[in-house]
Amino acid sequence: MLKIFEPPKGICEVCGKSGKDISNYLKVCKDCIRDDSEKAKELIYQAHQKAREKFGLPPAPPKDPRGLKCDICGNECQIPEGEVGYCGLTKNMEGRLVRGLGTEQVGLIYSYRDSHPTNCVPAWCCAGGTGAGYPKYAKRPGTEYGFLNASLFLGTCSFHCLYCQNTGWHQMIKVKKKILEADKLVDWVLSNERFTCTCWFGGSPEPQMPYVYAVSKKVREKAKKENRIFRVCLEANGNFSWPWLEKIAEISLESGGGIKFDLKTWNENLNIALSGASNKKSYENFKRLARFHKKRKEPPFLRASTLLVPGYIDEEEIRNISRFIARVDPTIPYSLLAFAPCYLFGDMPLTSKQFAFRAQKIAKDAGLEKVRIGSQHLLT
Repeated sequence: MLKIFEPPKGICEVCGKSGKDISNYLKVCKDCIRDDSEKAKELIYQAHQKAREKFGLPPAPPKDPRGLKCDICGNECQIPEGEVGYCGLTKNMEGRLVRGLGTEQVGLIYSYRDSHPTNCVPAWCCAGGTGAGYPKYAKRPGTEYGFLNASLFLGTCSFHCLYCQNTGWHQMIKVKKKILEADKLVDWVLSNERFTCTCWFGGSPEPQMPYVYAVSKKVREKAKKENRIFRVCLEANGNFSWPWLEKIAEISLESGGGIKFDLKTWNENLNIALSGASNKKSYENFKRLARFHKKRKEPPFLRASTLLVPGYIDEEEIRNISRFIARVDPTIPYSLLAFAPCYLFGDMPLTSKQFAFRAQKIAKDAGLEKVRIGSQHLLT
C-alpha cells in the first residue's frame, strides 16, 4: 500500500508542545511567541539570523544608537559604520548613508506582462478585474479581457517572512543583477497600449520608494497627457515611511489604482517571529490611508489581506485584524488567503477549509462588508 509522506510534528522548544502546525524551522508555537519569553525571543532571532545570513543581510533591523538613521522605510534602521540596513541597499560608509539601488534613477527589479484578470490579490474588486470605476478608470464595464498589467517585481523587502510565497527577491538582493534604470522602465511601461495598469510588488516596494515614486510619477504625467487610462497599484506589507507612502497614495488614488496591505498578524511579537520586523508602522499607515479611501467609492482604494498560516494565524488574529479594518472603514475589501507550504515553512500543512470559512464569518461578524477567501483550490 502506498503511504503518503507526512512531515514529522514540530516541537516547541519553549513549552514542549508538539503538533504538525508548529514549524520545525522556527521551533516555537504561537502561544510562546505571544508570551514573549527570553527563550522564545532567542529562538526567533536564531531562525532569522540563519535565514538571512546567506544573503548578507542583518538578522533584524539594526538599532545602533551611534548608527546613522535611514528613513526610506518604516524599519528606520540605525546603521553602524560599515554595515548595511535591513533591506540590504543602504550602507553606512565613513559616516554617510550610501545606496546604489532603489534610488530615483535605478532600481533592483524585473518586469513582465500579465493578462487581465491578473493574479493580483485584489483582482476581485479592482478596475482591471471587475471594471469598477468604468468609464473613468476602466476600459470596460467588466473584466479588461485583452488588456495587460505591467507587473513590477522588486528585489527587496522590509520584512523577511519565513513562509515567503515570492522568494525570487532573495536571490535578487544577494547578487544584485536585475537592475533597471527608471527612464527605461517608464518607456517600457508606456510602450504597449494594452497596458492599463501597473502593480508594484515583490518582495515589497517599501525599501525602494524613491524609485517607485519617480517611475510612477513620470508614467502618470505621460499617461494624462495622452488621455490614457493607466492605474498605479501597490501590493505591500505596509511598513512604509509615511512621507513616501503619502506621495504614492496620491498618485494611486488619482489614477484609479489602489494600495493593498498584507496585514500578516495582529500581535507584534508574532509578526517579528514570522516576518522579522514589527508591524506597528503597517497599522499606523493603514489608518492614515483611510482619508484616501473615503475620497473614491469605486474602485475601492484601500485593500487588505491575510495569509492563513496554520498554527500561527488563528481566530484571535483574524478577529483583531478584522475589527481594526472595520473601525478604519467597513467597506475596505479583505482577502483571506489559503496557505501553501513554502520557503522555510515547507513542512507545514495547508489551510483547512473549515478554518478558512470560519475566518470569513469572523471577519463579516466584525462588520466588514467585503470578505473573500482566495486560493480556495489549496484548502483541505
